[in-house]
Amino acid sequence: MGWQAEYRAKVQTAEDAVASVQSGTRVYIQPGCGEPEVLVRALLKRAPFVRDVEIVHLLTLGCADYVAPEMAGHFRHNAFFIGGNVRDAVNDGRADYTPIHLSEVETLFETNAMPLDVAFIQVSPPDAHGYCSFGVSVDTTLTAARCARHVIAQVNDKMPRTYGDSFIHVSQITACVEQSHPLCELPKPVITDMHVAIAKNVAGLIEDRAVVQTGIGGIPDAVLPFLMDRKDLGAHSELVSDSVIPLIEAGVLTGAKKNFKPRKIILGFVLGTKTLFDFISDNPIFEFHPTAYTNSPALIARNDNMVAINSALQVDLTGQVCSDSIGSRFYSGIGGQVDFLRGASNSKGGKPIIALPATAKNGTISRIVPELTLGAGVVTSRGLIRYVVTEFGVAYLYGKSIRERAKALIEIAHPRFRVQLTEECERKKWFRRAE
Repeated sequence: MGWQAEYRAKVQTAEDAVASVQSGTRVYIQPGCGEPEVLVRALLKRAPFVRDVEIVHLLTLGCADYVAPEMAGHFRHNAFFIGGNVRDAVNDGRADYTPIHLSEVETLFETNAMPLDVAFIQVSPPDAHGYCSFGVSVDTTLTAARCARHVIAQVNDKMPRTYGDSFIHVSQITACVEQSHPLCELPKPVITDMHVAIAKNVAGLIEDRAVVQTGIGGIPDAVLPFLMDRKDLGAHSELVSDSVIPLIEAGVLTGAKKNFKPRKIILGFVLGTKTLFDFISDNPIFEFHPTAYTNSPALIARNDNMVAINSALQVDLTGQVCSDSIGSRFYSGIGGQVDFLRGASNSKGGKPIIALPATAKNGTISRIVPELTLGAGVVTSRGLIRYVVTEFGVAYLYGKSIRERAKALIEIAHPRFRVQLTEECERKKWFRRAE
């Protein structure tokens, strides 16, 4: 039987396709802009018929009603990265959080440390050879699909075809649900004056021919416009957003001088809008890979002049970084921060950067603190940290003593809190009172 006949035989309704989800099974859902919302909605309809179904995924942008209080006992979510749609459920005890480096998530599936029964994916229609593209979201999904016992695919003609290790053959799919549906979008963040001030300081660290990694949010998106006068930048990142488009169109982001994977933007997924989805479609400059590849510190380090830009919620005066919780309240996840900071640290000419606002809650709380808030988790250890950037400047901590680190970080804290931070250092006997 040719793949065309095999494909037709696998086409089902969403309700029939998700019937493979039985009580006690574990379901993986493709995250980000690739979330298969039609399958998720069909799964919710199965709630009365199933118990103790575990749902695992990274950040999703669509419906997550399986964490609603009335779904208790039917579904329980386990987050590798906490999004706004599940945050309350995690902190109310209705869902779980598994802290893990993004580069290591796929190992859970491959080693059966977390075996997958069903994978919900969203792909493009098959090409002439029977291959569907994961499009906007290869990330951990390609590996999940290879490891799961059942693979349910939402086949969507709105999904762009992308290049790299980004394909699955019809023969590897259990059931296909054809549904033309707009992809989930992540709107561009609002860029504030504070973001711009931080971005200028970060941009000052990025030289011609640098290879850049950026995360999610206002600060990374604010940095990229300040790089329009650079030459031959490259990109190796777990994700990119709409903000890369002007740099590519202006001939700034070319990858021409990259020593590892030249002329290619290496990434695992995109988070953005339809404008970005259209831009990456059949665009050979983008080379998608699973995050075990994109986030491998060893592969990241192969890029000379690797600049990793990541954010944080708090940094203490010794250099410890908290990025996934506000005190004991879980907020996001470890993600790829440590992967990229580690890789950039080992890159020739590399620069691992933590960028954050100096304050929170309208300037009433300092994010640079004597000690992390009780219950806060250390995502990046003090031994790995090098550059910390706020709107007030850049602190370089590599090879610095605790006393020197504290001084450098106080200098980039908000002026309103510098005296208080200094007094805390004196109390701890890090500073002499005369200093």
